[in-house]
Amino acid sequence: MKNERLLGAAAGVVSAGLGLGLSTLASSWLQQRASPIVAVSESILRLTPGAVDEAVISVAGHNDKPLLLGLTLLGTAVLSAVVGVLAVRSLLAAQAAFVAFGVVVGLAVHARLSGSQSTYFPAVIGTVAGLVALTVLVRRLADADVDEPGLETAYAVAGGGGRTSSRRQFLVWGSGVAVLAVAAGVGGTVLGRGRAAVEAARRGLRLPVRSRPAPPGVRVGVPGVSPWVTSQTRLYRVDTTLAVPQILPADWRLRVHGMVERPLELSYQDLLDRGLDDAWITLCCVSNPVGGPLIGNALWSGVRLADVLADARPHPSADAVKSTSADGWTSGTPLRALTDGRNAMLALAANGQPLTPEHGFPVRMIVPGLYGYVSATKWVVDLEVTQFGNFSAFWTERGWSPLGPVKTESRIDVPRNGDTLHAGQVPIAGVAWAQHRGIAKVEVRIGSGPWQVARLAADPTIDSWRQWVLQWDATPGTHEIQVRATDDTGYTQTGQLADVIPDGATGWHSIEVQVA
Repeated sequence: MKNERLLGAAAGVVSAGLGLGLSTLASSWLQQRASPIVAVSESILRLTPGAVDEAVISVAGHNDKPLLLGLTLLGTAVLSAVVGVLAVRSLLAAQAAFVAFGVVVGLAVHARLSGSQSTYFPAVIGTVAGLVALTVLVRRLADADVDEPGLETAYAVAGGGGRTSSRRQFLVWGSGVAVLAVAAGVGGTVLGRGRAAVEAARRGLRLPVRSRPAPPGVRVGVPGVSPWVTSQTRLYRVDTTLAVPQILPADWRLRVHGMVERPLELSYQDLLDRGLDDAWITLCCVSNPVGGPLIGNALWSGVRLADVLADARPHPSADAVKSTSADGWTSGTPLRALTDGRNAMLALAANGQPLTPEHGFPVRMIVPGLYGYVSATKWVVDLEVTQFGNFSAFWTERGWSPLGPVKTESRIDVPRNGDTLHAGQVPIAGVAWAQHRGIAKVEVRIGSGPWQVARLAADPTIDSWRQWVLQWDATPGTHEIQVRATDDTGYTQTGQLADVIPDGATGWHSIEVQVA
């Protein structure tokens, strides 16, 4: 009986593996954004409560998406093994379970992908392949010359003939299915040319933008302080997609509609024809803990959203814009923040180069002064002018605040927490930010001593972060160092600790160092 269950479990796993491999191959062949298993993982992500999402991000960091995909695959393998054991007893029941799983996959595909009926082809072919493989393997198992009375049930259901096969032949068949599953999966990965095509198109773009050096005086000249300009490769990435949308500029369209007098549909070329502006803007994630790394500054180039919305002519009663990305993610942004003169834009480039797919190629939103979850929609394809009372966006449905102004914050970059220093002059330095308000003052406190005013680097724009430094005459012992910032409105950063949920963390960044 034990061998019977093990072989049945193996049959279930390799059958599901074949289905997943062929569905991946089919989705790559059709150049779809995501394979069915990725669509399932993304659906799980969207059904997960916001607090759980945040806990996973805090532990796994940038590995949260591979972790989720791996857990989805592991869960699929476990369920498939259970179905395989069931198939030994009742092939019909196991086939029904496979069909049910196929329906779940189809629903996930429907929720995550849009398009014609061919969208469902990978899920269908994967389900059919799994069913056929399971049926064949169970029949071979039933025909096998195994002295286990439990196999008679499966044998009868499967309709096997004489027991002429051996267990070895079952293993040969099972190994063959496993090889086909691996080959299909690898083939699907190799065939996935969407990324290659997008990269080729991106490299071929000649945008009317150029990289610019950082403005003079923005650096304090202390090694270890975060560079004032953040490259795209080092810019933080937080989103909910497992398969980065691959969109060719020629295929991209933006629909502007809703409470407007003149609905618009814009192409990538339409944006280029409008002319591109650029601005230094710091982006910060609402999930950034006190002193955290989820922040970066770049020269963004694009078309001002105020100009696009002016052409659409919003109704006076509208107060929000619901933006939707190509992968279905939604965000709600105050209409006022897009039309009040700040450099809110449809960005096409960062630091003089076209956006990378991970950062929203071909077009994303950038809104200074707002956290990304209410403004920085990547792969944006739809702008609906509306009212906040008429909709809920992805993160607000999960308990986050519908309004997300960036809070006045500061961070110590050097020294690092736990460093051992030599007594004498030691620079304490870092960055502070209050996008669209500006930083007026940064203060540092050593232990329970008085707050000391740090020297600020130049501030070319209130929309970007500001470096600071304080020279400290370090004395031997253990020291706690804290920092706080005051913005241009006169508000001083609070020392009260608060979690990132529902609208961003608060508190003074604090480190501890040893001085020898």
